[in-house]
Amino acid sequence: MISLFTAGGVAILVAVFGTPLLLRGLIRWRIGQQVRDDGPAQHAAKQGIPTMGGIAMLAAILVGYILGHVGTGASFTASGWLVMLAVIGTGLVGAADDWLKVSRRRSLGLNKRAKFALQIAVALGYAIGALYWAGADTTVSFTRYDLPGWQLGKVGWAIWAVIIIVGASNAVNLTDGLDGLAAGSSTFAFTCFAIIGYFQLRHVSIYHLTVAHSLDLAILSMAVAGACVGFLWWNAAPARIIMGDTGALALGTGLACVALAMNVQLLLLIIGGLFVIVTLSVVAQVVSFRVFGRRVLRMAPLHHHFELSGWPETTVTIRFWIFSGLCAGAALGLFYADFISVSR
Repeated sequence: MISLFTAGGVAILVAVFGTPLLLRGLIRWRIGQQVRDDGPAQHAAKQGIPTMGGIAMLAAILVGYILGHVGTGASFTASGWLVMLAVIGTGLVGAADDWLKVSRRRSLGLNKRAKFALQIAVALGYAIGALYWAGADTTVSFTRYDLPGWQLGKVGWAIWAVIIIVGASNAVNLTDGLDGLAAGSSTFAFTCFAIIGYFQLRHVSIYHLTVAHSLDLAILSMAVAGACVGFLWWNAAPARIIMGDTGALALGTGLACVALAMNVQLLLLIIGGLFVIVTLSVVAQVVSFRVFGRRVLRMAPLHHHFELSGWPETTVTIRFWIFSGLCAGAALGLFYADFISVSR
């Protein structure tokens, strides 16, 4: 528990006190948000707000993760470092995208193919490392490695991992459209993972994971949750800084990689239920327009639909936070219910 509280507390402090330092540099270098022309009209006021705030989040996560092990007896593991490296790697992809948007003074950064290819490269690197360095279990899992326990083999699992990682990173990125929305929602999800990781280390015989492995992933999850909370101090409405793709892609990658490492891949659909629904809203909008020539929402993603329906931005954000918390609670309930059924 000391390791978890240390990681989370340090990450909060680094994010709270480090973000304004980054903010000064971003203002000095005029690195501001480029708002899309086809977005909600009220978002025009966000033009020029410093972006790439995900840099502060990545620093907070890394420092919190490392210091969470100091003097606590917790061990670093291959699984933990792989997740950390994947988060940083995708964060760098997002940073390149953000930088191109700023330097070109338009809302388009990396072209879709290049961005997608770089995301796949990071995801594939994680999958290979997980298989040959961390000894990942190659089954499809829900609340534990043998439920449902479908064996995919190394190649199949690598493809499965890439799909989950790329999908989750883009899902969080789509959700990052309102002040504090992605950071607040991610806090619930990563706190859920921290609880699951701590529970797994207490019952290693059931979950097929070592104590060191589970604790390390729980520490990392708590560091990410802490970084999100600390960043929210500056990102809550009205935001003084925006995380950009630097933060959003990194958070999504972290969610997917932790789920894969903890053998709760399918449970991620519930833990990150908000991100899933927001992504589905975009898919539904695109399919409906191309097939039937009409839109099912006033604007996609879903949060913009509610804005155009008259909800204030803060109302949308808070209600989406509540939904995200309910998703995390439901996931924990299912996880514990399965534990009860197995431990009898």
